[in-house]
Amino acid sequence: MGATVINGLDDLKRRAGQELGVSDWLEVTQEAIDAFADATGDHQWIHVDPERAKETPFGGTIAHGLYTLSLGPQFSYSLFEVTGVAFGLNYGYNKVRYPAPLPVGSKVRMRATLTAVDDIPGGVQLTVTQTFEREGGDKPVCVAESVSRVYGG
Repeated sequence: MGATVINGLDDLKRRAGQELGVSDWLEVTQEAIDAFADATGDHQWIHVDPERAKETPFGGTIAHGLYTLSLGPQFSYSLFEVTGVAFGLNYGYNKVRYPAPLPVGSKVRMRATLTAVDDIPGGVQLTVTQTFEREGGDKPVCVAESVSRVYGG
């Protein structure tokens, strides 16, 4: 199934409150976590030392919370596309929470809901609730309110 195409500001407004889709599963590998640690300088052992992490209640390494959050754009691009506008910008996040750990070796996906569409000068501000789910998990590993601004075409 392809990405949902949203055409223009009026279509965005009509879709407020709707789920935009659920991404495919992505396996979280130690290699990806190590690369994220190298890119960010966050080499905390719970993420990068599998031997030491075996002794924790998690039984192994877990993904950085910010690694999980950083998957948002990748998953969003696979779920929806906004056409008929001049451009859009990432405006930030209202709230981010990590209710459960994301163990290395597990699979994660994202559910996107267009929570709000508010008028701003020249366009709209979108709030998309990004809910990251772990395969077999009983609660989300991350819930984030992503805020973007889209300007008319």
